[in-house]
Amino acid sequence: QVQLIESGGGLVQAGDSLRLSCAQSGRTVSSYAMGWFRQAPGEEREFVAAISWSGGITEYADAVKGRFSISRENGKNTMTMQMNSLKPEDTAVYYCAVAAHSTAQHLGLIRALKDFGSWGGQGTRVTVSS
Repeated sequence: QVQLIESGGGLVQAGDSLRLSCAQSGRTVSSYAMGWFRQAPGEEREFVAAISWSGGITEYADAVKGRFSISRENGKNTMTMQMNSLKPEDTAVYYCAVAAHSTAQHLGLIRALKDFGSWGGQGTRVTVSS
């Protein structure tokens, strides 16, 4: 069973930066896509960013393009997301997800993660004050 542990959240001011991490442990698929989603209070969970198994393909939500950067270290089974120029609207609980590479190739990164991914448990809370 895949276990995903998110970390790195916190309380910051608008314009500050944070770096989120997702560590994967347990039984893992040999190749997988990874991504971040977030859920603000009273809102549905939404896609933030995704990265392919090789790291060669990344996708971002329009709201975070140019401010967030996703990366991964396959040897360490970790994924990180550098978040710069944070805005109050980035306030949310952030969750990581993984999906089989084959699924991502067939359906695309976002759909594979959203509909067929394995999710982290607790998430990590990001609060951005104005």
